[in-house]
Amino acid sequence: MLPGSTPGGPWDPDTGGTSAGVGGVEWLRADGPDGDVVLSSRARLARNLAGTVFAHKASRGERQRVLDVCREAILGSGLASRVAWLDMQQCTPADRALLVERHLVSKQLARGRGGPSGSDPRAAALSLPGERLCVMVNEEDHLRVQVIRAGMSLGEALDGALEVDDRLQATLSFAYSPRFGFLTACPTNVGTGLRMSVMLHLPALRITGEIEKFKRAASDMNLAVRGFYGEGSEAVGDLYQVSNQTTLGKTESMIHRDLQDEIIPRFIAYERHSRAMLAGKRAVMLADTVFRSLGLLRHARLLNTDEAMQHLSHVRLGVITGLVRGPDLARVNALLLLIQPTHLQRSLGHDLDQDQRRRARATLLRARLKDAGGDDPGESLNPGDQNGGAGPGTSAGGG
Repeated sequence: MLPGSTPGGPWDPDTGGTSAGVGGVEWLRADGPDGDVVLSSRARLARNLAGTVFAHKASRGERQRVLDVCREAILGSGLASRVAWLDMQQCTPADRALLVERHLVSKQLARGRGGPSGSDPRAAALSLPGERLCVMVNEEDHLRVQVIRAGMSLGEALDGALEVDDRLQATLSFAYSPRFGFLTACPTNVGTGLRMSVMLHLPALRITGEIEKFKRAASDMNLAVRGFYGEGSEAVGDLYQVSNQTTLGKTESMIHRDLQDEIIPRFIAYERHSRAMLAGKRAVMLADTVFRSLGLLRHARLLNTDEAMQHLSHVRLGVITGLVRGPDLARVNALLLLIQPTHLQRSLGHDLDQDQRRRARATLLRARLKDAGGDDPGESLNPGDQNGGAGPGTSAGGG
């Protein structure tokens, strides 16, 4: 249990559980709109206290004063029925890594400016239960308010973030310019201070060789495409975070409308079209990809994180297309989190070295997927049919 303060008491990440035993993580639910493609939607607001030095230029004493003021405002604002306040400098490195893996805090907040000791004044406030809201204090800006919802739910995420913003402004004054809008440490956030993002699962676009087209299209629309852990991370498990890059000159409703009604639905449609094509014209190749990954996860003895994520991506695609029976999407989503290094060690109750983690990860996946199965559509086909694009009597790959 991580250290926390009231209202709400300590935060216990095992409380609330899902079908796979991970507690209270909103983006694992898999029952949100368009949950087959969109794991989660997030709205994040950047805010700074008026008349106060920005966090990256502030002294330790100034950052401590910001922390004290924000703590009083957040815990007294009634943001949620329960709020856990976590001082990062009081958390162990493993505690902070656990929060990063859950997508509750950024790597920057976890790392801080205090070096390995992590003594830099900074904190996070989490809403309980559900972990839908996290307010980071003294990250790049004094306040980063982020709300996460399952599936394609950008509107609900934005409404939640703006409600928190209104409550905080009842007691806090934010740095604001009538000309430019909210003032932020990074110029790209000036204006609304709003970043909206979705986490997309795009395995079919990668398998069909269309993923680079998706990236180029996103770049052409001035969107940022990042990996599983956001800025600076690589895409693993075919998971991509897509967010707006422009906040100046646009209202919150304009940013929301562009993403919710125009842009993200196109990406969802592209992925679903590729899945349908694979399930139709390339059914055997799809089945081979899915069942190779399922077989490996059910029998492997050593697995690193990225390898396990990639094979789980294929299994998730198999569940969505009906090839794999047994685990539902919520369970597969939960496994994406359970196999991360810190969660894996927490589940066993002690630290592991890299080789031990590889063994433990493989053991966990064998146990959780032992009942998974399915029917191979290729069994009813004549030899040479649907062999990944080759015609009758030709070789699809050298035998």
